[in-house]
Amino acid sequence: MGRLDSKIALVTGAARGIGAAIAEAFVREGASVVLADIRDGLGAEVAARLGAAATYRSLDVRDEAAWDRAIAEIIGRFGRLDALVNCAGITGFDEDPRPQDAEHCSLSTWHAVHRTNLDGVFLGCRAAIRAMRPAARGSIVNIGSRSGVVGIPAAVAYASSKAAVRNHTRSVALYCAEQGLAIRCNVVQPAAILTPMWDPLLGDGGERAARIAEYCRDAPLGRFGTPEEVAALVVHLAADESAYTTGAEFTVDGGMLAGTAVPPRRPAEGADSAD
Repeated sequence: MGRLDSKIALVTGAARGIGAAIAEAFVREGASVVLADIRDGLGAEVAARLGAAATYRSLDVRDEAAWDRAIAEIIGRFGRLDALVNCAGITGFDEDPRPQDAEHCSLSTWHAVHRTNLDGVFLGCRAAIRAMRPAARGSIVNIGSRSGVVGIPAAVAYASSKAAVRNHTRSVALYCAEQGLAIRCNVVQPAAILTPMWDPLLGDGGERAARIAEYCRDAPLGRFGTPEEVAALVVHLAADESAYTTGAEFTVDGGMLAGTAVPPRRPAEGADSAD
């Protein structure tokens, strides 16, 4: 049996990257998955590739009424919602390539990033709680970022939005517990996961490999992570095996937050090695 057998899941931002990998992993583990995005053509292609257990619907996570419609459709078709993954997010650089540091970031970019990354998560969590309340159980997984834990001087809007997602996850988890609901809320915080979101920074020319190597220098494991590695953790958090886990954060960053990996020093010739 799959770890998510018979579960009904909604994954936002599922047309590509981490969201698509999560949807695929959920289907493989036995869930019926609704993939949601605003990239309708790409999202429909992913759902078709995943087979009968996957369906696609357009959802702008910034739109309150769109959330109401999406949840109503899911409840009407399946009768319940067991898991929500809030994965939709933007860096802001696709929409505005200008500098986004604390001095030069425009207010319009600041608002745009927060509307998707934070308002979208707020609306998703609220909608999921309401949908899950009749069964008094479920799992919400928010996709944050390592950028929400440390300062990112070149991407202040993105970092701020993800820091807020980190804290909102805790508030949702505590609220549900106070309500006597077994609705869990956790946050997964990836970093340096090779997805299309990195394309504006890495480019597609001859220097792409050099830029990838440069970014990987900050990761003690020395490489980019994969969307599938993030998806594996999200499966665990959506499954009943993690029923006692809520309000927790999980960082998937190749060891970056742990510190700097320093090669062990060789003892001087003739010196005694330490025990």
